[in-house]
Amino acid sequence: MITHDLIKKIKNGMYDETLKDVYVDEKKISYERERYIKAIESYTENFGEGEIFVFSAPGRSEIGGNHTDHQCGEVLAASINNDAIAVVHNLEEPCVRVISAGYEMITIYLDDLGMREDEEATTNALIRGVLAKTKEYGYQIGGFQAFVTSDVLIGAGLSSSAAFETLMGTILSELFNDGKISPVEIAMIGQFAENVYFGKPCGLMDQMACSIGSLAHIDFQDPVAPLVERIEFDLDGYGYSLCITDTKGSHADLTSDYAAIPEEMKRAAACLGKEVLGQVTKKEVLANLPRIREQAGDRAALRAIHYVCENERVQKEVAALRENRFGDFLRLVKESGDSSYKYLQNVYVCHDVEHQNVSIALAVSDMILGGQGANRVHGGGFAGTIQAFVPNDIVTLYKTEMEKVFGDGACDVLKIRKYGGIQVM
Repeated sequence: MITHDLIKKIKNGMYDETLKDVYVDEKKISYERERYIKAIESYTENFGEGEIFVFSAPGRSEIGGNHTDHQCGEVLAASINNDAIAVVHNLEEPCVRVISAGYEMITIYLDDLGMREDEEATTNALIRGVLAKTKEYGYQIGGFQAFVTSDVLIGAGLSSSAAFETLMGTILSELFNDGKISPVEIAMIGQFAENVYFGKPCGLMDQMACSIGSLAHIDFQDPVAPLVERIEFDLDGYGYSLCITDTKGSHADLTSDYAAIPEEMKRAAACLGKEVLGQVTKKEVLANLPRIREQAGDRAALRAIHYVCENERVQKEVAALRENRFGDFLRLVKESGDSSYKYLQNVYVCHDVEHQNVSIALAVSDMILGGQGANRVHGGGFAGTIQAFVPNDIVTLYKTEMEKVFGDGACDVLKIRKYGGIQVM
């Protein structure tokens, strides 16, 4: 559709039902309407009038499986209704031009897709990596120009980079391959771009959750070919929202704390002659606790206990959702948070007990919820965010009270959306 025609139709409310379908929350329609119009206007300012398509890829939230993916375990993750969108036009010229809001144009030529060391940790690397891997998979690639804007918060554990990778993969699938690149392949293409071209050794959970839509249950027993199951889940239908609160804790100097978790889990597994904890059972861990404590230390033993119970807990969460036992699901989410706090020990760092932003956030959240809903540390832990399932009738109260402690805008109210990467318009 031509740019000015699409703007006119959005203003007239002709896409309101589409926006409600994608973003779930009726209160977001006005915001999304203006956001899409502004993105199309920005595209026109940079590229001129013409026929365009609009694509969307969501951020993600880890629901179950805290620090299990790197041990070949199981996770449950959700697509959320914060997303990255791209206004796109395909080109005859063999190049990709991308302008992200607030940044200069990036140009990637399709005959120059080799990895570049000087592009490590840049958006250029992600685009080039997605193009290269898509071509390697045997799919068609082609030129396009795009204006991209995102409301997936950076640094909040919602996977802004995976949303961008999924967005690029979805554009290539829809424009040049009749939508035939599967969500799983798009996720694996994105992981390749981030691992190899961008230089970040991430697992596959983020990309899968962004690409699959709704809830993704992922078993990483074979990390090269993970088993992926989509779980249909209407959180709004249960009368709940997903709230993510940024505790404003600093991630500085936490690299060693993050690295210690997989290192200690592998050390515990080594006590049983295995490489990762995904290769051992809960019974084996319990039977060999004295050896694990002696050879790997007590914290490694506790983290091993967390892993084997958390992995089992993901399976129980999936079963509860399949069987419409939402109360049991919330109880399991709370158990996951308690296990992360007590056994995984990723809520605060022992060398800086004066600063416990996540601990405070969990305590305040418990007080507001008063036994309703559930909450847990979100993502890697130590600093950053917490997650809470909050009844819709107290969401405003919850957001207000959390922001009294952590500042205006600290609490983001989200819904779980049913779509991964899609063409919206």
